[in-house]
Amino acid sequence: MSMTDTVRAEMVKAMKEKDKDRKDALSAMLTVLKNGEIEKREPLTEDEAVAILKKELKQLKETFDSAPDSRQDIKEAARTRMEVIKQFVPDDMNEEQIAEVIRTVLSELGIDAPSAKDKGNIMKTLMPRLKGKADGKLVNEVLQSFLK
Repeated sequence: MSMTDTVRAEMVKAMKEKDKDRKDALSAMLTVLKNGEIEKREPLTEDEAVAILKKELKQLKETFDSAPDSRQDIKEAARTRMEVIKQFVPDDMNEEQIAEVIRTVLSELGIDAPSAKDKGNIMKTLMPRLKGKADGKLVNEVLQSFLK
């Protein structure tokens, strides 16, 4: 069952339970996923769907953070949607997990003492492995701690 089908089934379930907030959040998710399919012109893979939902999650966080305190309705709507999306998206890797992947890449590349010159080569190997699993900024910060 694809992510789109799963979200659609959950939306139907929310409608039957008369949970309007959850149904609205799922409906918005479904729209984002459908737009991704239209843009790609074929069904999304599981990884692509997760990437799209993570991007939506990031945008909702920005909306939540930038909304003025006087607009609690906007903040509450963003919070509800973020909570629903988090149920469908795996958690990002933490710093220790990223560091372990970096150690593996360094050993594969045969780099004992990485320097700033090696960063591009390391990132080229590292990022495909972490795509959709970790935040790029955090990966960069953790890698920076390895560089001498």
